[in-house]
Amino acid sequence: MAFDLHSLGNAVRRALRMLQKGDVAQRPSPTPGVRAGKGPYPGDYTGRVSLRYAPQRDGEPDPGEVVWAWVPYEEDHGKGKDRPVLVVGHNGPLLLGLMLTSRDRVPAGMSSGDYMDLGPGGWDRQGRPSEVRLDRILQIHPSTVRREGAVLDEVRFEKVAAGLRRRHGWS
Repeated sequence: MAFDLHSLGNAVRRALRMLQKGDVAQRPSPTPGVRAGKGPYPGDYTGRVSLRYAPQRDGEPDPGEVVWAWVPYEEDHGKGKDRPVLVVGHNGPLLLGLMLTSRDRVPAGMSSGDYMDLGPGGWDRQGRPSEVRLDRILQIHPSTVRREGAVLDEVRFEKVAAGLRRRHGWS
């Protein structure tokens, strides 16, 4: 059997990088819009979310918990990255979540309508302050959640809920 050593070497290097980053289970499949073994991304949620703070220490992702999950890019659902997500509700079997970022988009303690300052939390090992994105509600297959990051306190969850209501015109 003949091997292309150059291609094999590249594949091995990619696999090693993924192992070092912990990305093996989270990487998307080569089929656009399909999350490895999970089917196509159902799209961002556009309905109204019933917001209820309900974290439970049961190993399952619940509203009010920050989890790490694969989040597809808006412009190409076949690509994405592992990132922290605040679970805010459910759509049938799917989780509804808001992605967090440590990138500063609004002044501390403020809200832009699209982003809201959340502050630091146990989901970020470096203790960096985070912001939550309010304008994009993700639908996440529970099986793609890699790990729970932290439980957000109820006061901050209610601020996020109020920001979502303002942003989306929910009463």
